[in-house]
Amino acid sequence: MHRIRTLIALGAAAAAALSVQAQPAEQFIPLLVYRTGQFAPLGIPWADGKQDYLKLVNARDGGVNGVKLTYEECETAYDAAKGVECYERLKSKGGGASGFDTQSTGITFAVTDKAFVDKVPVETPGYGLSQSVDGTVFQWNFPLLGTYWTAADVMLQDIAKKEKGSLKGKKIALVYHDSPYGKEPIPLLNKRAEAEGFTVSLFPVTPPGVEQKSTWLQIRQQRPDYVLFWSAGVMTPAGIREAQASGYPREKIYGIWWAGSDHDVKDIGAGAKGYNAITIHNSAARDKVHDEIRKYVYDKGQGTGPAGGVGAIAYTRGVMISMLQVEAIRAAQEKYGKGKTLTPEQVRWGFENLNLTAERLKALGFGEVMRPVRTSCQNHLGDDWARIVQWDGSKWEIKSDWYQADKTHIAPLVKEYAAKYAKDKNVTPRTCS
Repeated sequence: MHRIRTLIALGAAAAAALSVQAQPAEQFIPLLVYRTGQFAPLGIPWADGKQDYLKLVNARDGGVNGVKLTYEECETAYDAAKGVECYERLKSKGGGASGFDTQSTGITFAVTDKAFVDKVPVETPGYGLSQSVDGTVFQWNFPLLGTYWTAADVMLQDIAKKEKGSLKGKKIALVYHDSPYGKEPIPLLNKRAEAEGFTVSLFPVTPPGVEQKSTWLQIRQQRPDYVLFWSAGVMTPAGIREAQASGYPREKIYGIWWAGSDHDVKDIGAGAKGYNAITIHNSAARDKVHDEIRKYVYDKGQGTGPAGGVGAIAYTRGVMISMLQVEAIRAAQEKYGKGKTLTPEQVRWGFENLNLTAERLKALGFGEVMRPVRTSCQNHLGDDWARIVQWDGSKWEIKSDWYQADKTHIAPLVKEYAAKYAKDKNVTPRTCS
């Protein structure tokens, strides 16, 4: 009897071991979102895009080399304190978070110091700390594709092109969300104004930005040549309507990429005609990835949001962000083992060694949406391409060729602000071989 019980126990143990072995590997990705609050009109399609791309990779490919992607949304309402709570709750889940796309510059500021200690990547495509391009100081931050210094520089390049190559004597206004997000372009604007002989006037708008009448009355009185509009969510249509009411030409306004989505202008229609916005890479484009999301996700009844939202600009940015996360995991698997669950530190290596060629982007279905991106130990941005789009009253039209930020002013700023951060936070910069 004792022998029988022993054999049964051994058999149960072996079955349990086989069951454990049979469990497919999983890779956890936290999804910080804001489906509520002042930025919800932007946050909802952004969050839908992030989740839908992960669903696509699982449904079409079976995950990344057989590793299933798991995820969990955590609502921040664009509130830094809530964002930190989400970060703390999810950073160790599933063997460790693969990377945080915080969807907020304020939350990025709040968790950057923590990332150094927790050794968790913070992925901020198109936002966050502009100086975190410097990978020697910001080992865990990845402001992929572009920063707010990129955006401000490209806007000025496009304006200069309209002004026969010179901004000298011009008056540029910055109407901005009074938050870390809205203040990010100010150092770059001041640096370029000093070098090129134009003036910058600052117009902070108290969040959430619904009330802007007094701001646009000042704009009408001061008559700047151009307005750079650093807004998002409910602030964007409110500002465009006030510009219309005050008689300021919409073709003289340039919105940041978070203020250039379909939902920002579609209800205003012809009233927003001429309004310009910058796109990060070419996120206004439609591509094969959108068709595949419809086929493998929405046609199966698994879509996160409305099917009509697939391909919207904010939605596509969410898709791009998850693609970058997935490709960082894929790159890391090449080094640390295909089919394995990776640690956050290993995924960090993947972010730092991205090499998305034109051929690879085309294969992924992003050939029209993005240009090649390659990161390194020193360069955590990759390549910061952008284009200008303009609202024609019913749809967005591409109005410029490709721009890339001019490093003449940006590179010294990155070095200066990264060095200051390192000194203030007692961070020893890495040596990149």
